[in-house]
Amino acid sequence: MTAQQTLTDMAAGLASGAITVVDLSAPLGPETPVLYLPPEIGVNTPNVEMHEISWYNDKGPYWAWRWLKLGEHTGTHFDAPIHWISGKDHADGSTDTIPPRNFVGPVNVIDCSKEAAENPDFLLTAEGVKAWEDAHGPIERDSWVLMRTDWHHRNKSSETFLNADENGPHSPGPSVDCIEYLVDKGILGWGTECVGTDAGAAAGMNPPFPAHYLMHQANRYGLASLAHLDKLPPKGAILVAAPLKFVNGTGSPVRVLAFVPA
Repeated sequence: MTAQQTLTDMAAGLASGAITVVDLSAPLGPETPVLYLPPEIGVNTPNVEMHEISWYNDKGPYWAWRWLKLGEHTGTHFDAPIHWISGKDHADGSTDTIPPRNFVGPVNVIDCSKEAAENPDFLLTAEGVKAWEDAHGPIERDSWVLMRTDWHHRNKSSETFLNADENGPHSPGPSVDCIEYLVDKGILGWGTECVGTDAGAAAGMNPPFPAHYLMHQANRYGLASLAHLDKLPPKGAILVAAPLKFVNGTGSPVRVLAFVPA
């Protein structure tokens, strides 16, 4: 089969409904939960602001538009390698220099929803990934790996989404050896349904925030605040996650889509 025939068949599959498009993004607006950092660690990103320029009125009679204030890492977003100190020297590590080919790839979805429901601090380990591979097949090089936890159901409230108490945030994520294993496999990127790509307890790991540190050190990418991973099969879907082309961008809010066999 030629490449042209593959594209023709894909277009036909979309038209017929044999291939469906699943939106993996959460709504983005003033109520979108944002990451909270203790003041001793750093300055926080602002909440989303949407300001009217005109709305079919005397400021612009035929059109409506707004200007926005938001952080690069707000809502469903893409983490570029230069987001982290370990990836700061990659020449193609910002949103405007990443090869566009890297925004598209096959996706592996590891279902940890039961474990996360029982334990909000659940960590997916390398052993857990290998067990998943035994059941579903090996994780391919240059593919995405997403951790399904159904945490996106909490995304309507900062309180439930961040799930923090006096001991810090409690949310599921990867262990250090999980990310080490996936980096060794040459994956394209790692994603979660939580506010960031790391677990709530990741500050105490070695290295701290391993999904950020190790993935970006390897010039790989992250996706956070994903939604609706329950609509994806373990294997067989194609993911598209294209950040805005910010100059020297460390990340970007993104509309993440998956092409899924019906």
